[in-house]
Amino acid sequence: MKSLNGWPILMVVGAAAMAVLIANGIRVSIPLYQVPMLADVGWGRTEFGLAIAIQALMVGLCAPLFGGFADKFGPAKVIVVGTLLYAVGLALMSISTDPLSFTLTGGFLVGMAQAGCGQSIAMGAVAQLVPEERRTWALGIAVMGGSAGMLVVLPLAQIFLETYGWSMGYVAMALLSLLILVAAIFLRAAPKGGPTVAAVANLTIGEALRQAFKHRSYVLLMIGFFVCGFHVAFIGTHLPAYVSDLGLPEGTGAMALMLVGVVNLLGAYLSGVLGSRFYRPKLLSFIYVGRFLAISGLMLAPPSELTIYVFCAFMGLFWLSTVPITASLVASMFGTQYMSMLFGFVFLGHQLGSFAGVYLGGLLFDMTGSYDVVWWMGAGLGLFAAAVHWPIRDAKAPDLVPAE
Repeated sequence: MKSLNGWPILMVVGAAAMAVLIANGIRVSIPLYQVPMLADVGWGRTEFGLAIAIQALMVGLCAPLFGGFADKFGPAKVIVVGTLLYAVGLALMSISTDPLSFTLTGGFLVGMAQAGCGQSIAMGAVAQLVPEERRTWALGIAVMGGSAGMLVVLPLAQIFLETYGWSMGYVAMALLSLLILVAAIFLRAAPKGGPTVAAVANLTIGEALRQAFKHRSYVLLMIGFFVCGFHVAFIGTHLPAYVSDLGLPEGTGAMALMLVGVVNLLGAYLSGVLGSRFYRPKLLSFIYVGRFLAISGLMLAPPSELTIYVFCAFMGLFWLSTVPITASLVASMFGTQYMSMLFGFVFLGHQLGSFAGVYLGGLLFDMTGSYDVVWWMGAGLGLFAAAVHWPIRDAKAPDLVPAE
């Protein structure tokens, strides 16, 4: 079966998964460099955490902008620009030895680049190019790339770190990022005038945005996705340091994050499959309850390697499992014509949560000497997100009329 741009669906989905694999894999690998880098440059974790938090915020702020460009000019061109910015930003991080330069490169520039070549654009491309009956499944497969990135890129980043040190390790990751350019070949836009299920096809961009932000379920998706970002960014950034503080063997943090990625290959796939068969908002609520149980269990169990690995295995089931369901809900509500832009705004909610999780993790650690406050905050937010998603309606926005 072919996608709307003529390529086989599996090639389109595989290309999106590869882009997410590399972009997300590099993103989650950067925190591995935190402890050795800070030992050399002499900053605190607040400064490092602020830069990574700004990176997350920039991804969110730029996602709707790049999404709008992708809707207008096609995702392939946006991915090329984003990838080149990513490589430049990572390379410049290697010579960023003061907090300001690290914030400008690793924060602003790399964050902007990730918005152009990472998950948000890839999800939008898949939603636009894959027929509706296979959309949630395809999004689940593409999201598996983010999980695989933790399995594939994390060990590579660890090898780069041990072989070249943190500075040249960033350069090696810059070269690795250029592989995302291959994905652009298969993610070019569908021909104009092709079939569409867009419920906003007769609206301008401004009208589509006004209708979206008037729709209660869309706003609730944004609020709930904030919690997803908080969890993923806090754990992805601070878990290696948390494990190091517990006095566990070197490399445990990297292995733990890899375990999250391995298990979420199953979690993301199941999310795509179940999202095609069951009521999607309720599935999201159950996912966030699962996250609450995982974090609570980590805090209540005695600290050990086994505890960390059990937590990561359980958390891995829910790690990126929210993404295919959330993206498919946006497409169901509003169609695909402005999918990249509208999902970009939902993704902004995710990245605001990422900013909060990363920054508060570093700030509260420096204030209290412990991550416990933020862990319990994450547990509470899991229950909050479960409640937020429960009333969301799995249907087209009532104010929008599908195109004839």
